[in-house]
Amino acid sequence: MTNNEQLFEINGQVESLIYRNEANGYTVLELSGEETLITATGVMPLVNVGESVKLFGVFKNHPTYGEQFAVSAFERSMPENLDGILKYLSSGAIKGIGPSTARRLVTEFGADTLSVMENEPERIAKLKGISLKKAQDISEQLKSVVGIRELMIYLAAYNVSTNAAVRIWKKYGNGAVAAIEENPYVLCEEGFGISFETADMIALSQNTTADARIRVRAALSFVLKHNQLNGHTCLPADKLIEATAGLLEIDPLSCEAALKEMIGDSSLILDTIDEKDCIFLPSLYDGETYIAARMKMLLRFPAAAIGGAEEKITAIEHETGMEYAALQKKAISDALTTGLLILTGGPGTGKTTTLNAIIRLLKESGQRVSLCAPTGRAAQRMTAVTGVEAKTIHRMLEVSYDIEDKPVFKKNERNLLNTDALIVDEVSMVDTALLESLMRALPLSCRLILVGDSNQLPSVGAGNVLHDLIASDIIPIVTLNEIFRQSMQSLIVTNAHKIIKGVMPDIRIRDNDFFFMPDSNQESIAATVGDLCARRLKNAYGYNLHENIQVLSPTRKGVLGTYELNNRLQALVNPNPSRGVKVGYYTLYEGDKVMQSRNNYDILWNKDSGDYGEGIFNGDIGVMVEVNNASKIYKVRFDDRIATYDGDSVSDLELAYACTVHKSQGNEFDCVILPMFRSAPQLMYRNLLYTAVTRAKKMLIMIGDESALRFMVENNRRIRRYTGLKAFLQRE
Repeated sequence: MTNNEQLFEINGQVESLIYRNEANGYTVLELSGEETLITATGVMPLVNVGESVKLFGVFKNHPTYGEQFAVSAFERSMPENLDGILKYLSSGAIKGIGPSTARRLVTEFGADTLSVMENEPERIAKLKGISLKKAQDISEQLKSVVGIRELMIYLAAYNVSTNAAVRIWKKYGNGAVAAIEENPYVLCEEGFGISFETADMIALSQNTTADARIRVRAALSFVLKHNQLNGHTCLPADKLIEATAGLLEIDPLSCEAALKEMIGDSSLILDTIDEKDCIFLPSLYDGETYIAARMKMLLRFPAAAIGGAEEKITAIEHETGMEYAALQKKAISDALTTGLLILTGGPGTGKTTTLNAIIRLLKESGQRVSLCAPTGRAAQRMTAVTGVEAKTIHRMLEVSYDIEDKPVFKKNERNLLNTDALIVDEVSMVDTALLESLMRALPLSCRLILVGDSNQLPSVGAGNVLHDLIASDIIPIVTLNEIFRQSMQSLIVTNAHKIIKGVMPDIRIRDNDFFFMPDSNQESIAATVGDLCARRLKNAYGYNLHENIQVLSPTRKGVLGTYELNNRLQALVNPNPSRGVKVGYYTLYEGDKVMQSRNNYDILWNKDSGDYGEGIFNGDIGVMVEVNNASKIYKVRFDDRIATYDGDSVSDLELAYACTVHKSQGNEFDCVILPMFRSAPQLMYRNLLYTAVTRAKKMLIMIGDESALRFMVENNRRIRRYTGLKAFLQRE
C-alpha cells in the first residue's frame, strides 16, 4: 500500500471462502456488504464462513476479477445470531460437523451452541451420533480458534505480523500466549522472524529487569546470530561479553555469569582458537568440526588412484594440439591420483581448460562425475564452459523446507549422492552451513575437487571456507598463476592480476576492454553512469541495462551507493511504469530489473520447458513481469523460468540496476560499470576491488577519482572473520 492510499474499514459476515493457502493464511473470501458481496483478499488465517469480521485495507481494481478489498489488518468475532452460527458450522470449519449435524446442534442449543460446544462437550455427547471423544475433539477445535484470535490480538499491540503469529501458533498452539509471557525471548530464538528488539520490548513491558537471566541469555545468542551476518562462526568470549553488555547497558559481570551458565548447559560452545577462548552457536560449531573431520577422512581414505595420468594428458595434447602448462598438468594428475584437491587461480590462468581435461579423463576412466556451484548463474556458466550439466548445490542436495522455512536437504548421510567424483566451482562463495550439508551427502569413496579463486571476497553467509581450507596447509592445492597468451590481450585480466599484487592497473589505454574515466564530482559521476547505461553503451555496442550491463558499488548509501543509483537508473530505463509494489526503500514496477536478497526455498517457479520447482536464492537476478497488488501475486522472470511471489515473499526483492560488489559474487556480466569514490574505509580494500573487476567479461568502465582507485589497490587489509575451521583441520 502506498502512503497516499486511504485506509478503509469494512464490517460484515463471511459468506463464502473462495481460496485459502493453509501454509501462510492467505485467503480470498466474500463478505456480506450493505447491498452486495465484497471480495476481500489478504492474510486472514482461520477466518471462516459465518464469522463477523472487521477488515482494514484499500479497494483495488483487479484486471480480471474487478474490484477487491485488499486487507492489511483484520479483527474477527465468532457468529452470535442463529443464522451466522448455522452457516459457520455448516461450512466445515469444525471437522466432523456437516450441515445436518449443524442444524441439530443449533436447534438444540440455540444462541449458546458455540459456548456449549467449547466448554461443555459432555452435553454435546448426549446427542445421537456424537461420542464423548468426538465432542471433546470439537471442543479443542473451538478452543484453538479462540486461542489464535487471542494470540493475534496480543501480538498486534507489538506490531507482530499475522504471518508470524501463524508460525508461533503452529508451534505452541493454545499455550502460545502463556509461553510468550513466561519467556518473550522465545520469539526471537525459534525462527519466527521476530527481532530481538521486539521480543525485548515485550519482555520489558512485562517488567523484566535489565539484567534478568533470560534477557542476558537471549542477548548473548542474539549477538552471536547477528555476527553470523558479518561472516563470523564464533566470537572471542571477551568481545561477546563486551558487545552484549553494551547492547543491554548492564554490568559485564552479569553477561559473564550468564555465558558460563549457557556453556554449562551446552546452549553455547566454548573452544580455544588461536589461544583465545571463542564462543560458538552449537549449529556452527557442529558444522565446522564436521567439515574438518570429513576432510581428514577423505585424506586418510582417498578415492582409488587412476593410473597413467601422464600418458592420458599427453594423449589429449596430441589429439587437440593443446599444450598444458606444468601447473595445469600437475592439477590434472593430482585430480586423478588424490581423493581431495583444491584448484585455484585468477582470471586467464586456465582453470576452465584444466577442469575440462579433468572431467574428460575421469569420465573416460568410468567415473560418474557431478558438477555443482553455489548459485544458479555460476552453475549455468559451469555448464556452458564444460558441456556437462552443473546444478546448484541446493538442487543437487534436493532442498525442501520445514515448518520454520529452514532448508532441509533430502540428500544426507542416509541418502548419499550417487556419484564417484564431485566438482564444486566458486567455492569462495560457499559458507559453512552449505559445505557441511554437501559433505554430509558425500559418499565415503567419492573424489572431491574444489575450484575457486582465493582472492575473491568470502561468502555472504558465515564462514571463510576456501581461505581456511587453504590456510590449514593439510589439503592438496594447485594454484594456477600463469596468464595465458590469449588472456594477456585483455586488460581486464592483466589489470586484475596487477590489482591483487598491489600494483596500479593501466588506466591510460583507450583501445582495450578496461576504461578509466576521471571525475572527482559524485553528482557528475552518477550522471555519467546514467548516460552510459541509458544511451551511450546501447548506441555503441547494443548493450542494455537488463541484459548486458551491471553497475557495481562498494556501498548502499550516498549519491553513488546502490540505493540512489537504482532510483536514478530506474527513472532512466523504465520511465513510464504501470503497476508497482512498494518494497522497503524501492517501488518495484513491471519491467524493472530485480534481485533476490535472501534464500527463499518455497518460492515456486515454472520453466518455459514446462518443468517446475521451488527455491530462489540470494543474488539471483531477474525482471519483474507482473505486479498484481489486488491478489498479492507478483511474477519475476529469472532467465528461462518464472517465479511467483506472494505479498510476503515479494519483500525479498530489490532493484538490481546497481548492486553491491558483495551481491555480485558468482555472477559475470558483459559490461561492468564501477564508480570510484571515497567511501567508508572498511569498504575500500584490494580484494573488494579485485572481485568487482573480475565480474566483467567483455568490458569494464571505471568512473571517478584516481586517488580512490590507488587507495583500494594499496589497501590489502582483509576484514577479519572469526572462524574455527582452520584450527579444527590442523588438530590431530
